[in-house]
Amino acid sequence: MRDQYFYGHGKLLLSGEYFVLDGAQALALPTTVGQSMKVKYRHSYQPTLNWKSVDHTGKTWFEADYEFWHFKPIRPTGDVTEKFVQDCLSAVRLQNPHFLRDDMDVFVETKIEFPLEWGLGSSSTFIYNVAQWAYVSPFELIKKTIGGSGYDIACAQAMGPLCFQKFEGKPQWESAPFNPSFKDDLYFVYLGQKQNSAREVVKYTDMKIEGKSQIVAEISQLTKEMIHANDLVTFNKIIKSHEDIVASALKYEKVKDLHFSDYWGEVKSLGAWGGDFALATSNRAPQETREYFENKGFTTVIPFTEIVRSEIQ
Repeated sequence: MRDQYFYGHGKLLLSGEYFVLDGAQALALPTTVGQSMKVKYRHSYQPTLNWKSVDHTGKTWFEADYEFWHFKPIRPTGDVTEKFVQDCLSAVRLQNPHFLRDDMDVFVETKIEFPLEWGLGSSSTFIYNVAQWAYVSPFELIKKTIGGSGYDIACAQAMGPLCFQKFEGKPQWESAPFNPSFKDDLYFVYLGQKQNSAREVVKYTDMKIEGKSQIVAEISQLTKEMIHANDLVTFNKIIKSHEDIVASALKYEKVKDLHFSDYWGEVKSLGAWGGDFALATSNRAPQETREYFENKGFTTVIPFTEIVRSEIQ
């Protein structure tokens, strides 16, 4: 068989966090960095699967061999990633019983283009690539493994910003005309606390939230306004309203109150609150903006234009 290559883009969720699970419209952004997967084959009488994962520096951070019957590791270590790979491949086999049934040694190498701790979709891009390889639905695969709305799977294959929504339990999305004139005033600040998305989904699902349908409607409206905001002042008002609604509903502390109360712009939590990235707006010089966050101990500040994938490259 010929060598194969697959690639998925990372993700950022600009609006709709948590409530996207209940049908809120969300603005999702594919990133310029993602994860690749190469697959090579070799005839064998005792076929095995060799899995190797390489980080953004080129260092191998995970490697294991699996048998093909139940994808059990041949030399088990109890590693979390070892189990995750096995679970994903087993879920694939349920969708496609013919997956990896040939007399072939299979060598898989994944390479991620961003630090693993950034939370830009190391798991979702992995699942997307595996699904493409196995000819199964990536949305079904993520549902059977880590869960979530599926917006990250939509981002993995997207050329630019998306308006994403779960409708009657099924993912729907369309290209969003989000190319703000003030994009040079937008930054993503890494907060240094990678969140467990699956755990956050369960936590949210177990919450008793009053007036959830009204909140979903309000967030959907803010997403529409965010996409079409014409200036930074308007955009700031929208993201502040979004923060207020989510913080009030979930009883979470807003990231600006927590870390940046003296900041001149607005700061919005993204995805699972309390970690990963936050969106910051600034009408001041890039250097001054960067120095503010660095002085607070947050040294990873990425301009919007550097990390968000646009259909116009």
